[in-house]
Amino acid sequence: MIQTSSAVANQVSRAARESQLRPEPVQTPIIQVENLEKTYSTAHGPLTLFRGLNLEVQPGEMVAIVGQSGAGKSTLLHILGALDAPSAGTVYCASIDVAHLSPREAAAFRNREIGYVWQFHYLLPEFTALENVAMPLLARGLNKSGVPGDRSLSLGWHRREALQVAANWLKEVDLEDRGSHRPGELSGGEQQRVALARALVNKPRVLLADEPTGDLDQTTAARVFDLIERLHATHGLTSILVTHNLDLAARCARTLRLDNGQLAPLAVAPQTGQFPASA
Repeated sequence: MIQTSSAVANQVSRAARESQLRPEPVQTPIIQVENLEKTYSTAHGPLTLFRGLNLEVQPGEMVAIVGQSGAGKSTLLHILGALDAPSAGTVYCASIDVAHLSPREAAAFRNREIGYVWQFHYLLPEFTALENVAMPLLARGLNKSGVPGDRSLSLGWHRREALQVAANWLKEVDLEDRGSHRPGELSGGEQQRVALARALVNKPRVLLADEPTGDLDQTTAARVFDLIERLHATHGLTSILVTHNLDLAARCARTLRLDNGQLAPLAVAPQTGQFPASA
């Protein structure tokens, strides 16, 4: 049976209307924080950093967090990465309720799901760059993963296999010819690139970067950030970066300002220099 052009047009029109009425699939945030509170006891009384803080990050986002020193930016990353526990509220990161992990579960979670880069590289000085990158693989061993709901055995790496994977990651950060060098023989930018390779060698879903370029000069910082952007896109990461540098913050998809225990969107225009003290 041959359809007339008007009949075909009607079918196309009806299909278009139906597609408009069909709801878009709802994407589940990979990071979801609700009513977060964090209070420390000090000699001068309780110190509250967060009260009722909320945050959602979608898979694949690159988010910058800016704010004055002491606002709690690093503490927030520590809580997301299960390095610190909240006083109250819910914290889901990579689909895991990180607020209620045991120390062993938290260590397994960080090894599997989180790549962490600090302002200082924290490379082990007695080991080569290649061995430093391989450390997270060797730390896995053959024990249970420890992550709730996961009964599988974590991948056990022999030293030779781990070093081969580490070598591939050094190549990815353009340091394949520096694997036999110890940290003291590398420049600041090279050390941070090794630290970045180490953070990603276990193929985590989330990258948390705490002032990753704060100890570098402007030119080297830009190059390291270029690398972070490339790895973020290439490996489908979800990345949260704490920074005082508005130039770098402006290159992220979204910038949030942490102030008085709350996060709020911040429109950032690229400019040279650090986060203004008045902000």
